[in-house]
Amino acid sequence: MEIIQYLQTGFSVALQPVNLWYCFLGVFIGTLIGVLPGIGPVGTMSLLLPVTFNSTPESAIIMLAGIYYGSMYGGSTTSILVNIPGEAASAVTCLDGYQMARQGRAGAALGIAAFGSFFAGTFAIIGLMLLAPPLSEFALRFGPPEYLSLMFLGLTILVYLAHGSILKALVMATFGIVLGCIGLDPINTKPRLTFGQMDLMDGVGLVPVLMGLFGISEVLLNIEQVVMRDTVTTEIKGILPTAKDWAESKWALIRGTVIGFFLGILPGGGGIIASFFTYALEKRLSKHPERFGKGAIEGVAAPEAANNAAAGGAFIPLMTLGIPTNAVIALLLGAFMIHGIQPGPLMMKQHPGMFWGVVASMYIGNIMLLVLNLPLIGIWVKVLKVPYKILFPLILLFCLIGVYSISNTVFDIYVMILFGVVGYLMNKFEYEPAPLVLAFVLGPMLENSLRKSLIMSKGDFSIFFVRPLSAVFLVLALLLLVTPLIPGIGKKRKNLPKEEVS
Repeated sequence: MEIIQYLQTGFSVALQPVNLWYCFLGVFIGTLIGVLPGIGPVGTMSLLLPVTFNSTPESAIIMLAGIYYGSMYGGSTTSILVNIPGEAASAVTCLDGYQMARQGRAGAALGIAAFGSFFAGTFAIIGLMLLAPPLSEFALRFGPPEYLSLMFLGLTILVYLAHGSILKALVMATFGIVLGCIGLDPINTKPRLTFGQMDLMDGVGLVPVLMGLFGISEVLLNIEQVVMRDTVTTEIKGILPTAKDWAESKWALIRGTVIGFFLGILPGGGGIIASFFTYALEKRLSKHPERFGKGAIEGVAAPEAANNAAAGGAFIPLMTLGIPTNAVIALLLGAFMIHGIQPGPLMMKQHPGMFWGVVASMYIGNIMLLVLNLPLIGIWVKVLKVPYKILFPLILLFCLIGVYSISNTVFDIYVMILFGVVGYLMNKFEYEPAPLVLAFVLGPMLENSLRKSLIMSKGDFSIFFVRPLSAVFLVLALLLLVTPLIPGIGKKRKNLPKEEVS
């Protein structure tokens, strides 16, 4: 009964006209940037974050959350019609979705992707609603040592799941922690790593860093690439899946949803790992694995359900523990803090309208997405024909305006350009940005928990090992750092799909 009352509170917030508008705006923009290849949720959310400064916290988070899960819907359209993933998590959808389109079944592929996304998104919201309250209660037992160990474990999982060299991922995480230390010391207020620059006294801004890493660098990378877009030109019909389509894909939808949801909760799990994992599982379980890659509808249903469920699952550690699991959620954490709200175990009690308002808006947003995606497919096809030579200068312009509007300083523009070049070079040398972003966001929280823990123990580091929960988290983290040294496990790690968050 309490959950029903909480939901009533949430819908009273989400159904306010201004919040409905922001919800629609978020899912519409999310679908649009999901459709357009090369533009991801992180860059878009970084660009639009300054726009939310004059809105209420509820409206801001509702819109930014809508962009995130909306982009998962839109990514399938490009994968199916153009054979280019609009969103990295939809990359595996290309394998069977485009083949279905070439066989004249683009409508069925788009339909099962939309309905599967709706089913998975709704399941994830219900999971968030049911798991968040008990997890928040459990998290109230956490003290500074437990929080430090948990954040260390989260970063370790992210590094472990990083594609390629674990050393490179560790370098990125260390770089992110150092970036987070720039500015005034939170205890004695002495400048650190400012090099006499007054502009660095408040630290490096999250938005300029993210806009550079995921906006400017993406433009630089795409300028040097020639992408051939072979859009399906046949008439798209039969969008509603047939009884046979449902029969073939029902278990793929269920498995993709459940697996994607739980992988989304894990730091570094994300939509792309969930979609690749579920696709491989469906191929393994299928009685006719030879159909995969040639237009199997299960090959569309499973990954699309998985990446949408993962997007919903990622909100659980953010809302209950205040810990982001990927770069997009790290940006959402920054948005919460900018609006004066600290996500975590106390959020449901201190800001019930915010928590349940966001949950209710996700119900509404999923319905909006289902309505938007099916009738507007013709418009999305036309959007795909926008030339990059027009698109990318506009992205650069919006990045410059957005960064400058935050604090009206040219210094932030320099920071954005610098990290744009850094992001470009990172991509060239195969350094992933996700560990850097999460470490940058978590760095000050890690430092704060470390100092509080040492004050509690009077400088004794054993406090992290004598407290059971903290010890368990640290042991798990150390095991993850050691396992890549084992030949068999290390080889399997290198085969993990790469998480791209442009």
